[in-house]
Amino acid sequence: MDTLPATIPGLVWAYRFPPEGGKAIRLANSAPQTELTNGGGFYWLHLNLADARVPALLDTIESLSDDAKAALVTRDTHAAITVDEQMLYGTLVDCQREFDRETADLGWLHFAISDCFIITTRLQPLRSIERVRVMVEKNPKKFERPVDLFETLVIEFQRTLILIVMEMTEELNAIEDFVYDAAPRDERLRLAPVRRTVVRLHRHLRTVLALMRRAAASHDDEMPFGFDDVAGRLTSRLETVDHDIYALQDRARLLHEEIDSKLSSETNRHLYILSIMTAFLLPPTLVTGFFGMNTTNLPFAEGSGGTEYAVALIIASIVLAWWLLKRVRIL
Repeated sequence: MDTLPATIPGLVWAYRFPPEGGKAIRLANSAPQTELTNGGGFYWLHLNLADARVPALLDTIESLSDDAKAALVTRDTHAAITVDEQMLYGTLVDCQREFDRETADLGWLHFAISDCFIITTRLQPLRSIERVRVMVEKNPKKFERPVDLFETLVIEFQRTLILIVMEMTEELNAIEDFVYDAAPRDERLRLAPVRRTVVRLHRHLRTVLALMRRAAASHDDEMPFGFDDVAGRLTSRLETVDHDIYALQDRARLLHEEIDSKLSSETNRHLYILSIMTAFLLPPTLVTGFFGMNTTNLPFAEGSGGTEYAVALIIASIVLAWWLLKRVRIL
């Protein structure tokens, strides 16, 4: 791995694809910018937006329009796809990748594509684009045009979504086992991150689908060569995973409603028990309250056996309360 300081500002990697096919050439960090276009073909330039010099670098690429340059350096957190003057540019959603693990946190990949280059930028390391780089190293002949790289990027994002759907499904299965268990258990705190992730993925995926359809409907003289076929295939793939995410979202919502229902039932049961105890204790309370008055001529105040008579009244009041509750079918 080349560890020398990069000559190109913000360089993460750069590949040059020869016009006659064959192995893609990864440029060394010390390679000048002119090496990107040497020998014809097309190139893939991947940049890190954490480097403040990236906008100045993009200004030196003459074939980039001003709108495409703005799309590559934007910090917007929503998907966008634009077709204009045989160039495709915008922002795609992806999932972030840490050094030691992959996450479900969302990140943003900015891109610009023409017939002679594909330029991508990002702020955080992303899962899908790293897998595309590995594919370029293993099978470079698969990528004959820049739009082929774009298609692979979206396909890898779809596969990332499938992995996340499988992870979320396993998590929902575990939550479901507790929800439908005999012992009550509040799983709302565990369910909330799953619902949040699924809702965000569904929202952004629906946006990408709508933008992809709109881009595919652009005039043929505006879109890069071959993008119309690519857009159709990608739309079909994304619709499939969107259906799975929607089903997962609906299942998470139903689980949340089931948890609320069980907790509500448990609360009602506790209130019922408390009400029954109150109904049983209210008559004895009235009896003890009556005999606790500091007045004259109270019953059983004179002579022996007064306490026994009072206890008997208490027991009789409890039996009377029980009989009344049975009579009105509360018990």
